[in-house]
Amino acid sequence: MENIARPAALAEAQPEQSQSQTGPLVILTILFFMWGLLTSLNDILIPHLKSIYTLTYLQAMLVQFCFFGAYFLVSMPAGALIRRIGYQKGAVTGLLIAAAGCALFYPAAQSGYGLFLFAFFVLASGITILQVAANPYVTVLGPARTASSRLTLTQAFNSLGTTVGPYVGGMLILSAAAVGADKIAAMSATEQAAHRAQEAATVQGPYLALAATLAILALLFAVVRLPKVDHAAGPAAAQAGEGSAWSYRHLVLGAVAIFVYVGGEVSIGSFLVNFLGEPQIAGMSHDAAYKYVSLYWGGALVGRFIGFAVMRYVSPGKTLAFNAFAVIALVLLATLGQGHLAMWALIAVGLFNSIMFPTIFSMALHGLGRHTGQGSGILCMAIVGGAIVPFIQGGLADRIGLQPSFLVPAACYLFILFYGVKYAGLHRQGDPA
Repeated sequence: MENIARPAALAEAQPEQSQSQTGPLVILTILFFMWGLLTSLNDILIPHLKSIYTLTYLQAMLVQFCFFGAYFLVSMPAGALIRRIGYQKGAVTGLLIAAAGCALFYPAAQSGYGLFLFAFFVLASGITILQVAANPYVTVLGPARTASSRLTLTQAFNSLGTTVGPYVGGMLILSAAAVGADKIAAMSATEQAAHRAQEAATVQGPYLALAATLAILALLFAVVRLPKVDHAAGPAAAQAGEGSAWSYRHLVLGAVAIFVYVGGEVSIGSFLVNFLGEPQIAGMSHDAAYKYVSLYWGGALVGRFIGFAVMRYVSPGKTLAFNAFAVIALVLLATLGQGHLAMWALIAVGLFNSIMFPTIFSMALHGLGRHTGQGSGILCMAIVGGAIVPFIQGGLADRIGLQPSFLVPAACYLFILFYGVKYAGLHRQGDPA
């Protein structure tokens, strides 16, 4: 997923601060990579946990509900915490909480699905705090004129993390052949318990390693010298004066677009392994399908650079509308088609997803002036779509089947098409969010 948090106003680094910031920038880049990896690992764990605990699709989507629900619940408290303790300590706090969430996967493997869901919530809470705290440093670590290039670099590594995560997670977690629900049902109660314990234990090692990595990063972030960020002119000041960001129609519709975009993107990734396992699609086992999840997210990485070049000549709204139309066509092809045609159509969605989040974000904030900080907060809260849309698709998949349920994300992208067409003449100013 995209890097989401961006403060409204930042202090510019002093000349002496910008002379030698390579070390801190490397650490920050690793952070962007790590939270991209952790987010995309959900796409591997969802089919794995569904198989272990014989869950319905609706029950399996509780993973994304708890994970992205944390963004909605923790974003505002995270902002208050960081105003109180500072950005650097806030980043350390976020890393430690995320490490605790990863560590909780160890007892969860011995306890059951409920503790897994709690672990996902704790992990996502840490990532939310981390994003709110760490993003300002990307801008202040160096001259203001090169801030955009630094943001592009770190966001590229975030996309690299989402690409690598499913592949590495698949190798470590889905290496054993999955046992079908019918075979599990034929086992005795003792055999079922032993099988679930064995399969659940495959997540313990990888997530303990991730917990240790996050703890080490927290230590590094605690001792590294970073410039101070002045947030006195941030969201609170931006909201001063008459009026409200809610009075801007393009912002409100942009928040809806962010909601459905994140929901559609996450929903497709969450169901992709199971989709490829459908007999009329590819009939793949889980340990074969995970590689294609990496291709889905890798398409977004490639598309980011293509989109950057295209939008030098084509307005953001028109580019957004074109990409949304392409995604709708691809999702409908995957929903109505069969075999490798349907399979590659759904994987190709990632390529066209690439520019959507930053484009919607920047279009929605266009012309808000002093209300930019409030508008940014509204858009970040809309990321809760990643919790709601997969949940809706999961319920529909249980009722009418997995393949037809992809009409849900198709409907999401229909709204994005509308938003792109409606504001096709709205020109972006400044750097993308």
